[in-house]
Amino acid sequence: MITGLILAGGQGRRMGGVDKGLQQLRERPMVEWVIERLRPQVSELVINANQNMAAYRAYGLPVVADAVGGFAGPLAGLHAGLSIATTAELVTVPCDSPFLPLDLVKRLTAARAEHDADIAVAKTFDQPHPVFSLVRTTVRAHLEVFLSGGGRKIDTWYATLRVVEVAFDDEADAFSNINTRAELQAFERP
Repeated sequence: MITGLILAGGQGRRMGGVDKGLQQLRERPMVEWVIERLRPQVSELVINANQNMAAYRAYGLPVVADAVGGFAGPLAGLHAGLSIATTAELVTVPCDSPFLPLDLVKRLTAARAEHDADIAVAKTFDQPHPVFSLVRTTVRAHLEVFLSGGGRKIDTWYATLRVVEVAFDDEADAFSNINTRAELQAFERP
């Protein structure tokens, strides 16, 4: 049993301040692509959002906002997801990566268990993808201490835990994320 958390709580600054998850890609909001690919991999699915809550609730999924104010980044979203997760593990993915791997959870889960890690993080070649992670929900209290002390950088927090990086070199394109209007336009063509 694993909770899936779609991180859609950012401000979309590089895309002109729009809600990236709701931007159209091939005639569908990006979040729909993510839901479609992640839902079969998890037992429950939650969306973390800080704006356009009704639009996200329309997908019939629980929507949770950051408890930490000021669009504090992916760790605030992770914290929000951990606050409502009812499973022992939670996987995070961003709303702007519509082609995420169909075997993401399986591979992260196997590596986290094999290494008895707190967190498993996807990596392609030399590039870790910290928002594609599987975490034990028992890290919540540790994360709360980090956030309450002003910590916001995901890599800094990860460095305080047992982390295993999981190679996805064979699926590097699956981690393409769409941050700008130009990138969105480029992905319009299948």
